[in-house]
Amino acid sequence: MNTDDEGRLIEKLQKIEMLFARSPYPGEQAAAESAADRIRQRIRQLEKAEPTIEFRFSLPDTWSKALFIALLRRYNLKPYRYRGQRRTTVMVKVTASFVNEALWPEFQELNATLRAHLDSVTSNIIKRAIHANDAEVEERTEQETI
Repeated sequence: MNTDDEGRLIEKLQKIEMLFARSPYPGEQAAAESAADRIRQRIRQLEKAEPTIEFRFSLPDTWSKALFIALLRRYNLKPYRYRGQRRTTVMVKVTASFVNEALWPEFQELNATLRAHLDSVTSNIIKRAIHANDAEVEERTEQETI
């Protein structure tokens, strides 16, 4: 991955974060840290209006888990898991409205963006290093023979 691709990906992820910060100023060019501060303020406001509850998130892979944990920590939330839980399980205490309105939708958007990029990079590397034909495998019925 070249530096330009990496920069575009980072910029795209920051724009997603700014979208979920719900800035009152359309087209605002604030830094991603400013967006994170607005989200942290929302968390504090929501915690005054409703109780925090324990959520369990079962993430599909280590990439998604790493992204989700980074997002939680960015908002000063403390991820954990209980002994015996799978490594891809993440627990956090937070308000339900924050999870439903901001955290989970933002994670899904970030995860989809990152996943598409990782899929593209992986496919390109496989084509260049292993074999250029990346067509899907032939689909057969069980009765067919070669």
